[in-house]
Amino acid sequence: MNKSASTLTFKRGLKLKNRIVIAPMTTKMSFYDGVVTTDELAYYALRSGEVGAFITAAANVHQGGKGWDGELGVYDDRFIPGLSKLAAAIKKNHTKAILQIFHGGRMTDSKVLQGLQPVAPSAVAAERPEAEVPRELTEVEIYEILDSFNQATRRAIQAGFDGVEIHGANTYLIQQFFSPHSNRRTDAWGGTLEKRVKFIHELVDGVTKVVDESGVKDFIVGYRFSPEEYENPGIRLEDTLYLVNQLAEKPLDYLHLSLNDYTRVSVSEKYQEQPIIHYIKETINERLPLIGVGNVRSKQDVDTLLATADLVAVGRSVLIDPHWTQKILDDQEELIHTSLSHYDREELKISNGVWGFLQGMMPERLK
Repeated sequence: MNKSASTLTFKRGLKLKNRIVIAPMTTKMSFYDGVVTTDELAYYALRSGEVGAFITAAANVHQGGKGWDGELGVYDDRFIPGLSKLAAAIKKNHTKAILQIFHGGRMTDSKVLQGLQPVAPSAVAAERPEAEVPRELTEVEIYEILDSFNQATRRAIQAGFDGVEIHGANTYLIQQFFSPHSNRRTDAWGGTLEKRVKFIHELVDGVTKVVDESGVKDFIVGYRFSPEEYENPGIRLEDTLYLVNQLAEKPLDYLHLSLNDYTRVSVSEKYQEQPIIHYIKETINERLPLIGVGNVRSKQDVDTLLATADLVAVGRSVLIDPHWTQKILDDQEELIHTSLSHYDREELKISNGVWGFLQGMMPERLK
């Protein structure tokens, strides 16, 4: 049996036609104010229709959480018309549209925020060049941000999406609350591991409550997370397994592991006998479906990953060949395009932001 072509039905009833999804990737294609552009719609439409689901680039739930220019906005009702067009562009041939929602926290700067200081759980700068020291959030502001995720979920429902993915990965605000590097608080929102997970508990409970009380049918909620940090102190795999165990008891529909290589092994000596994804899957213990991701290029990669994960997310490969998925499903791997040049960019709807992403992640495949 070709598992990649089999269907999957989530707890809330949404059914995917196959096990391949397009991973969320930053495009920087929206207008300066977060409104969807026609170029952006064309980019998504070109790559939709073959995969089971398409997870969008991160959409900002709060004005103070904008991470970069050209980012999707979902922090106001005025974005709903454009987001409706985006959902419709994705929902071709039964592909499901998932809106990823996030807040950048300290991983931004005052230029992007038009003079405002970035905010975070604590006033601790990220360990990256020219990182600005953020302002520590007050408890009132924390609850305001939590509600902004709820409101973003409501807008996603109104816009016609099939689900939202909570972006708790890649060092953005949600992960910052869980990390001992960025969260040095001594109140109810930080300190011990149990307190550092409070923000995530409140957020997930709020978003899933919005969905379940809305009356919408077949609308799912996923959660994406990064397994480790290299900062000291920082998140270690043991911390993440604790988090995963907590999340697997929540009314979520799936978990999505964020890795640049699905074969990656932990930096922790205690967890080096098998790839990280195996420890994650064992901890979930069939309570939720798991999406695996990271340098998926071939049918062999898909089959290998599906031996552990329930779904496979593909990113860079589908940027280069929008029909990668169908060629994999049809066993026509020899027809897949594996490189691109500047001359292909217009046809493939590759913006400067996407081109820059490809240059940083896979320069060997650019001509």
